Amino acid sequence: MKKSMLIVLLSCLAVSLLASGMARAQVNIPVTEMEKAVSSALWKLPHYGVFDSLAFKIEGSTVTLAGQVLIPITKDDASRRVKALPGVTNVINNIEVLPLSDNDDSIRIRAYRAIFSTGDLFRYSMGADPTIHIIVKNGRITLEGVVSSKEDAALALLAARGVTGTFGVTSNLKIQN
Repeated sequence: MKKSMLIVLLSCLAVSLLASGMARAQVNIPVTEMEKAVSSALWKLPHYGVFDSLAFKIEGSTVTLAGQVLIPITKDDASRRVKALPGVTNVINNIEVLPLSDNDDSIRIRAYRAIFSTGDLFRYSMGADPTIHIIVKNGRITLEGVVSSKEDAALALLAARGVTGTFGVTSNLKIQN
């Protein structure tokens, strides 16, 4: 069992090294294709979830990552995966790792329950990449993501404002076209 796991791990490492070598060779990737690739790479991060929010900006072959994540490995994985993409030669990692806080963890759980049990907002929590992300830092909630209507954005904001123990709520929710 250990030998087969080691073989799989070494195979993945070899493929990863080959892919990063190819990424250096291909520089002229159209921005829209690169945007799709970066977005897909971030969406597929194993530890990326509802309490994380990631964004990126592409300038030539440089990708700048931004956002907030709960655990440091998500920040490191994001940088590593994006750097391995074809056409990417440089990654600037401005992702913030949120501070450890029992109070913030408690607010996260209460906000999750409040938002996704309001109306039919539960549909925004489904799937591998929830469309509403709940960022809690120092007792302040920020809602990030995309919803299908102004009413859903207002419901989510109202639910988040009802969470006890918070010092403020900001909604950066966008309405889907």
